[in-house]
Amino acid sequence: PQTGQLKHSLSPSSGDFWGVAFSPDGKLLSFGLYGGMVELWDLTSATIALRGRLKVHSNGVWGVAFSPDGKLLAFGSHDGTVGLWDLTMAALHSLLQGHSSGVRSMAFSLDGKLLASGSHDGTVRLWDLTT
Repeated sequence: PQTGQLKHSLSPSSGDFWGVAFSPDGKLLSFGLYGGMVELWDLTSATIALRGRLKVHSNGVWGVAFSPDGKLLAFGSHDGTVGLWDLTMAALHSLLQGHSSGVRSMAFSLDGKLLASGSHDGTVRLWDLTT
């Protein structure tokens, strides 16, 4: 039996995306795109949110995750870079180096102090965001 019902069908601008994540309040959806872009979509209108498109990398963005307070969006790229987009300022906050291959998955701890990144290099790295 079918339990879900289609609500929206969204099309990111590049058409090819690898990562997707809901904001904690459920109002935004983020896409990590093949062309190195991250997009934020406003789910109430099914359109790109204000200041909702950012070129974050020259390579593809594979993984995305919102911080628990919804102020940061973490992304992992094809070349092993981990980045943080400060959504309150609509600016790239920092880029973290440490993986030797593409970062496919991201997750914040519940208190938002740690960020985990999982890579195709076979490692998971924990990043202390308080320092």
